[in-house]
Amino acid sequence: MFIADIRKEFYEVVANQRVALLVAADIDALCACKILQALFHCDQVQYTLVPVTGWQDLGTAFLEHKEQFRYFVLINCGANVDLLEMLQPDDDSIFFICDTHRPVDVVNVYNDTQIKLLIKQDDDLGVPTYDDIFRDEDDEEGGDSGNESDEGSEPSGKRRRFDEGAVERRIERQRAKREWEARRREILFDYEQYEYHGTSAAMMFFELAWVLTKDTKDMLWWAVIGLTDQWVHDKITHMKYVTDIATMQRHVSRHNHRNEDEENSLSIDCMRISFEYDLRLTLYQHWSLYESICNSCYTSCHFKLWTLNGQKKLQEFLADMGLPLKQVRQKFNSMDMSIKENLREVIEESSNKYGMKDIRIQTFGVHFGFKNRFLASDMVHATAALLESTEKDESDSDNFIKALDSLSRSNLDRLHSGIDQAKKKLIAVQQTVASCICTNLILSQGPFLYCYLMEGTPDVKLFSKPMALTLLCKYLLKAFVHSTRNKRCKLLPLIMAAPKDVEKGTVIVVGIPPESETSDKKNFFGRAFEKAAESTSSRTLHDHFDTSSK
Repeated sequence: MFIADIRKEFYEVVANQRVALLVAADIDALCACKILQALFHCDQVQYTLVPVTGWQDLGTAFLEHKEQFRYFVLINCGANVDLLEMLQPDDDSIFFICDTHRPVDVVNVYNDTQIKLLIKQDDDLGVPTYDDIFRDEDDEEGGDSGNESDEGSEPSGKRRRFDEGAVERRIERQRAKREWEARRREILFDYEQYEYHGTSAAMMFFELAWVLTKDTKDMLWWAVIGLTDQWVHDKITHMKYVTDIATMQRHVSRHNHRNEDEENSLSIDCMRISFEYDLRLTLYQHWSLYESICNSCYTSCHFKLWTLNGQKKLQEFLADMGLPLKQVRQKFNSMDMSIKENLREVIEESSNKYGMKDIRIQTFGVHFGFKNRFLASDMVHATAALLESTEKDESDSDNFIKALDSLSRSNLDRLHSGIDQAKKKLIAVQQTVASCICTNLILSQGPFLYCYLMEGTPDVKLFSKPMALTLLCKYLLKAFVHSTRNKRCKLLPLIMAAPKDVEKGTVIVVGIPPESETSDKKNFFGRAFEKAAESTSSRTLHDHFDTSSK
């Protein structure tokens, strides 16, 4: 059931209870969790935080906590399956689900006792009507069963009267039922065939904080990061991103206006959020400009930097900007102030000449005190690198806690460590893209493109994680579209596989839709993978909350 009043129907219900928070391992979920934790601390709500990486984790976590808790809050998990069927909870368990995954399972939508959906209904959900999906069996059979019981109670000596009308009515009812079931299957197939994403969970919880008049700048910044995560990982359309950015911009203006008169607005530990029209160069303020251009998907694909010609073009581009190589190759913080002052304008002007007309994007930046400045996308890359870290053999829960900590401004050391790991990850992605294209590892398999990373490939361990492999998959498809001359291949989706666990012999598979600026970001691979597993009798585990990752 959709919740209309998030304050009354959700927050006031859980405010005096013990709550289990089951949080998925993605950046938006982490940010939503931080906002909810801050609200719970305000009102001294007792809660237990449990990170969950997939459906198996979710099932295990529920079994472990169902005796102690009656209220469960699920963040970015649980909406796109029949949750009651999966978890088999007691009748008094209540689930509040704030999930960006679409489509929402119809049973969750129409269950009004145990499932409460914290989901924006203006997200064009297209949920089928109740009567199209559910039918009361008792009403159908009621007419006939009455006749039969009456007939059965007649004395055996009497001759049973053959009621032709009843037979015809039954045949008519069965035919109508078959037609209804066929139509139901068709409606459900149309509704469930594509997977996509709705409004950020962090934005939903920030709106709750705003309604409660308990929103802070930290919460606003986490909501911005949650939205930026959806853009960085290509989960929402450009139109949806711009619309949500405008919503966030209004909140940022409100907070900045509110704090103008405060004495600490220029103190060393202050926090300032600003709307920026910044460059699509990943981590450029924490790297050298040259390395950022080489390892950003947008510029790397445009110049085709895996070719000699592309490298030459990059040098021409830098010369056109009039930037000395010495300046471009040193850390951004060490560049001359005279160059940094109008760097964005210089880069934009040259980019337009080289066909990169949208190198600047609407986003937000933050200042912590005087020294530390971060863009929202920097935070997303750093937190994602910590969340899927493979540097030490630490558990998923440890990585989750580290990633969660990096979002607090009191933990800047952890954030800087995440930025360093993110740089290594981006370099690994670009090197893998270059080697896949130069060695023709992308094969056309009829209706789709396919690429398999073999064991022994450099950095292959890094790509055993779903977010890292999906990012590689998106970069690779973009690069392939820029480099191929085959017009048909430019319109194909890409399936990518990489070793997950060498000892167990398992493989992780990800599918993404065709590369297109106007794409609606809807992914059909979830259903396709299930059907393929069925028809080939393969041993598969559909464990990821994004059904297009297996």
